[in-house]
Amino acid sequence: MPADTETGNPAPLGLVAFGLTTVLLSCVNAGLLSSTGNLVVVPLAMAYGGTMQVVAGLLEYREGNTFGTVAFSSYGAFWWWYGLLLVFAGNGWISGVDGGTLGIALLLWGLLTFYLWISTFKLNWALWLVFLTLWLTFLFLGLGELGYGTGTLGGYVGILTGLLAMYTSFAEVSNWAWARSVIPVGSAPLGGSSD
Repeated sequence: MPADTETGNPAPLGLVAFGLTTVLLSCVNAGLLSSTGNLVVVPLAMAYGGTMQVVAGLLEYREGNTFGTVAFSSYGAFWWWYGLLLVFAGNGWISGVDGGTLGIALLLWGLLTFYLWISTFKLNWALWLVFLTLWLTFLFLGLGELGYGTGTLGGYVGILTGLLAMYTSFAEVSNWAWARSVIPVGSAPLGGSSD
């Protein structure tokens, strides 16, 4: 019988919405899928990656989880920003996207991710790895947009990031369902209880 809790944990929803959308977009960024794949990525980014993470962020607020509120709400807004950017550009509502500005925007997302990564040292190894690889993804994608040729590498690291997020979601749902740790997430890198 699953763990008897008063409210559900919204983190697995946010993690899987983020992870699944990230894997798909990262396959495009890595060159494994055609850039026309963005026609599939954009609606997924807005409906699942964006909306479900904002929902998870609001539910984390209800739970008193500041980290989850900031992370899920921010990355949910990221997916809406990305989706709207492509929709606006594709419909001619904005003319061209400046690679330099986009590169700086991605580096700023990397900066946000780096500061959130610091907090994961007190959470668990699974989240630590998700945020480490995510800020590296943003770094490589941002530098790629600035002309340093690292965009494809950012795509491959993004695939790893998304898979790690999906694993962490899987672990949290499975551990809840079994009411014990059956899928490891690891203890906090800077101390804490093991899972």
